[in-house]
Amino acid sequence: MSKPTPEAMHQAVVDGDIEKARELAQAAVDSGADLLDAVESGFAAGIRKVGELWDEGEYFLPELIQGAEAMKAAMGVINPALAATKGAVEPKGRVVIGTVKGDLHDIGKTLVGTLLEANGFEVHDLGADVSVEDFMAKADEVNANIVAASALLTTTMSVQKALVEAVKAGPGDKIIVMIGGSPTTAGWAEDIGAAFAENAQRAVAVAGELVS
Repeated sequence: MSKPTPEAMHQAVVDGDIEKARELAQAAVDSGADLLDAVESGFAAGIRKVGELWDEGEYFLPELIQGAEAMKAAMGVINPALAATKGAVEPKGRVVIGTVKGDLHDIGKTLVGTLLEANGFEVHDLGADVSVEDFMAKADEVNANIVAASALLTTTMSVQKALVEAVKAGPGDKIIVMIGGSPTTAGWAEDIGAAFAENAQRAVAVAGELVS
């Protein structure tokens, strides 16, 4: 089995070709390729390119989602192989994500979780209508670095504030709250003491900054 090239792996993600990404990942495993290099030079480079194309307005939501799914498919093959040979791969960070209590919107939140996972974060998605208590319990269970809380209704933004207050009263600086959602702003985030991401791609960058 010949080793797949970084260019081919990169392109599979840029094209959003889920089956091709999975096949190339399997070829990398079967051929004895350096899997960490395959991830960084191939698949991860591809998802970074997808993000750049999104930022530049060349890609839209479907392409962004498809690229992230291709990346996830590749990592679904590579991660078990890495774990078997070198021990579990340490994630960039651990994120608990959900849409806050009283709010059932979850498309944007799901996209953020998908992109975070595609970019090397361990993501625990609690879904929608998540209480402060459930956010906190899961964060404690998985030793999270970040709790990401989405609110799509102005009436539920107060739950984001309550979450920040609960973190400050409990684990404090061990966990950072990141918020998002259409009615939220950088000013609101600053007022309540949270990090802010205005869209899914920016959430990946902010999360990277928070754990670096």
